[in-house]
Formats: sequence, structure tokens, C-alpha cells
Amino acid sequence: MNAFAQIKGDAFVSWQNAANVQELVPPGVYFKVLRGMTMKIMPQRHVSWPPPYWEATEKYSSQVRLGDDRRTLLGYVAGQPFPLLDSNDSDFAVKIMWNHAFRPIASDDYDLRFFDCESVQTGPGASVNVIQYIQIGHYAGYSLVGRTEVDPLPVDPDFQISGRLWAFALYPELAPAVERGNGILRYRYADPARADDAWSWNPGTRRLRRLNEGFLSTAVGAQAFDPDHYSGFNPKTEEYDYRFLGENNMLAVVHAENSTEVQCATDGGGSACPEAWELRHLYAVEATPRPSRITQALQAKSVVYVDSESWFAPYVDTYSRDGQLFQNVLFWLAYRDRAVPEARVAIYPFRRQFVVGAARTDLQSGLATMCYLPGIESPERECWYVNMGAVTRDFFTTRAMSNAAP
Repeated sequence: MNAFAQIKGDAFVSWQNAANVQELVPPGVYFKVLRGMTMKIMPQRHVSWPPPYWEATEKYSSQVRLGDDRRTLLGYVAGQPFPLLDSNDSDFAVKIMWNHAFRPIASDDYDLRFFDCESVQTGPGASVNVIQYIQIGHYAGYSLVGRTEVDPLPVDPDFQISGRLWAFALYPELAPAVERGNGILRYRYADPARADDAWSWNPGTRRLRRLNEGFLSTAVGAQAFDPDHYSGFNPKTEEYDYRFLGENNMLAVVHAENSTEVQCATDGGGSACPEAWELRHLYAVEATPRPSRITQALQAKSVVYVDSESWFAPYVDTYSRDGQLFQNVLFWLAYRDRAVPEARVAIYPFRRQFVVGAARTDLQSGLATMCYLPGIESPERECWYVNMGAVTRDFFTTRAMSNAAP
């Protein structure tokens, strides 16, 4: 109650009064406030799902269940797997994570074009000194299962052949120059025993490299974010054990005011600030890699905070094998009918969520990489194309990735 009494709408939080929000944010976000990130506290507002996702949930959710191992998802077609949750259910935590895996933010396909990131040393009052500038041409995904807006619906026929749930691609890297042309491709399979397939492309050596799963929990080259945390918490769901830690009203950004996000001038550029934060009802779930992953995953565990309306994780704290708080991944989300005000093509008939900023911070060194979605120097002003058929399966091939290298 003390924390709620100290935080009211229109309050402003900085490192000087950071103690006011200590109970309302996870340790990783509190670290960022202490390092200079500021918050504007705004009244809470509602976030709704896209209507087609609602309809799919109503149509298909009754047939979804967990397998005998209490981990595998069976009977899923589209929409949210488990819309009716009970905190007394022994499977509560794993059901939260399956809802997170099939969240409504992008059910069919997405393509973010020309975003950029800056790696900086954070600190209260620090001036911006960019250690490394990163720019990527495409951040894209294609779902074969769970499709709600773009044909083929609700399942791509290729699923019966490939067994893939989705494909992801990040290419080509445009900056820094030494990484120019690099890319990553990743496939997720429905078979719980089949690990993700992933490849990286290096145009300098003309080599396509197969990546093991352990590599996906580490930052790749100049990209700064590890693939398992590109969108919050993204390793294969069945490869982790989950423990429900509790639920609470906590501060997060789901109605961001800016796009392009504003570089924070009070923490060395390690975040977007000031931005509109509001109290959100979040579930906290501890994710621990199962024995098959323990020797590969860099993080000993992650604490994933999942929004109970959007089912996106606005932040994740990770812990090293010695039990120390290791990294924080933080996302700024907007809820609009377009990602950017000047959009002329990517305009939607209903409001939906977009990630407009993301930061990964090493809590032991204070180094942070802040990504701007759209980019500060982006030539593409539409930015996010979500569930518009902007990318097809052909985009997610090793040939397409290598051919795109400048």
C-alpha cells in the first residue's frame, strides 16, 4: 500500500526519488531508474485484443490442453490457448507461458524495416557517448499456426510438411561496417523434442553457419540482443520449467507517447525517457532451463513479467549461474491504429500494440543497448507491417538471407 500511496497519475520519477517505485518495478528496471532513466506516471488505460484474435480464441480454445508431460501444447489452432486461468491450477505457470508464446501482438506475420540501436555506458546524468551504432534492414516473422488475419487461415498448409510453428529472420545488418550483411534465420517446430534450427550468414567469409541452441542465449556479433530475448522471452517453451512467483500491479509502458522514441538524455542514452508509465497487472514467472538446456543456456534462470491483458512481457530479468542479477530486457509498447503518425500504408482498422523501443542492459557493467523502432535514421517511415502479408515464407530461407547481403 505504501508504494501505491506514493505513486499517482502525473507523477515524475527520476533517480533522485527512485525509491518511490522500487516496489512497483522488477530489480532490473529499478537499476535503470537509479542509472538515470525517468518516468512519467500516467493513469492506467485498457488494452484490447484485435477482434480476429478474439474470435479465434472463442472458436478454438476449448480444444486446447496440455500433454501428459504437463508441458506440451495439444490441440492448438489459433487465438489464445488458455483464456480461462486459475491461480490454483498446478499448471498455471506453464499456461501463462503458452499464452505468452501465442500472444495477440502479431499472430500472422510482421516486418519491421530499418531499425537502429545504440550501445552506450549508462549512468545518472551521463552524456550520450555511442560506443557502437547498429542498423538492421528487416526484423521479420511468419507464423504457420495461429493465423487470424491473412490467408492462409488459420494454418499454413506447409505446417503439415515442415512441422514449423514459425520462422524468424533478422537481416541484413547494415551497420557497423564490419558486420554489414550479417543475418540470422530461425525456425521453431511443433515437435517438443525437436530443437530450433538456426543459421547465421557472414558475407565476408561467404559462410552459412549452423547455430546450436546455446548460442541463441548469447548476443550475436554487433546485434547486442541475444535471440532468446529478441521479443521478451523466446526460447522453445517446452525446454524450460516454470514456477509462478505471484501477480501484482507494476509499472510498465503500454501506451507510449513517442515514435520514434526519445533518446534518454539523463542516463547516457540507455533508455527512452521520459515516457508514459502506468500500473499494469502482471504475472511473474520464473523460467529455468531443463537438463537438456542447462549446459547450453547462458542464463541460469529468467524472471518473465507477463501483462495480463496484452500477454506481452514488458520486461525480463535474467540471472547468471552464480545467482547474480545479470541482464534486464525492457520494452516500450504503443497501442494505436498505426505505429507512426506519418504512416500511409500500415494503418489498421483497429488499435493494436507495437514495440517502439527496446533496451538490453548488463546490470554488472552498466552497458546498455537501446533500440529505436522505427529507427532514428530510418529511411522507411511506415516502420511496422503487422499481419499485412508483407513477408511470405520465401523471405525465411538461407538463400534469401544470403542474397540480401549488400
